[in-house]
Amino acid sequence: MVDDERQQQQQAPLPGASLGHNLIPLVNELQETLAQLGSFSSIELPQIVAVGNQSSGKSSVLEALVGRDFLPRGSDIGTRRPLVVHLKRKPADHQEYAQFLHIQGRNFYDFNEIRTEIQAETEREAGGNKGISDKEIHLKIFSPNMLDITLVDLPGITKVPVGDQPSDIEARIRTMIMSYIKNPSCLILAVTPSTADHANSDALQIAGVADPDGYRTIGVITKLDIMYNAGKFMPHRLIPLRLGYVGVVNRSQEDITLNRTIEYALAAEEEFFRSHPVYSQIADRCGVPQLGKKLNQILVHCINTVLLGLESRIGATSDSLPEELAGYGEIAH
Repeated sequence: MVDDERQQQQQAPLPGASLGHNLIPLVNELQETLAQLGSFSSIELPQIVAVGNQSSGKSSVLEALVGRDFLPRGSDIGTRRPLVVHLKRKPADHQEYAQFLHIQGRNFYDFNEIRTEIQAETEREAGGNKGISDKEIHLKIFSPNMLDITLVDLPGITKVPVGDQPSDIEARIRTMIMSYIKNPSCLILAVTPSTADHANSDALQIAGVADPDGYRTIGVITKLDIMYNAGKFMPHRLIPLRLGYVGVVNRSQEDITLNRTIEYALAAEEEFFRSHPVYSQIADRCGVPQLGKKLNQILVHCINTVLLGLESRIGATSDSLPEELAGYGEIAH
């Protein structure tokens, strides 16, 4: 009975769009293959990387996009190693499950077990006292209702070292973040809480260094339900980004404590924006479903651009091969 209820929950429709699902899985497979081979290939594959301060609501945003509660969280740093999450669509009659790259041949059907394994694998590499590591954890989630997309969750920027963290923890995390977002094909999800001063947002600041023209940065303003002045979310009041901003409502601590589902939180978010006198006027920029659609559309465009460039490079390499082979001379028989 419990298994049946769990499967029904897993089959619940999730927010967002599935544009380009025939193209994006190919890139996901390439990413996994490169990781397994430890390749330093010059092929730059697009990913969506979430950056923000500790406690900015970054993990809640990613969980809402996935539609499942599976990321470690707490008063300290929840994300202590880069977590690469490949979301993959399956046919409607398939059960939802997950796989870790470091555990071959095992499927995970319980998202509580996934959270436990992320915590355990984090501690294997980064220790048990709040240390961080730049070694990636790769997780694939298969579902009939998932967006075909790859997300990367990075440790949140923190100012004060705790536990086993070095005195230069902020600089180290910033360096780690930059190693991902400096990639010209990376899409940056700059997460800033509505209660923060957006002009001094660490997420927008570091994104601006890597993407000064704002061509590949989406601003995500979290916790809009606790913003005292809704007018602050108006576009003319924010740092200009060509891809714009999306406002979201995070699950509250009460929601987490009472074990309320992601679906419950998304329904509450929809009702909040629908009934709000200001946000209801900018519905196309509010809510996790809108964020999911924007991300998928942009990723499809980026992947097409990358593959076109790769095709040109392969063609150029093929053209140069006869000349290169001729340089080796004739083969003795």
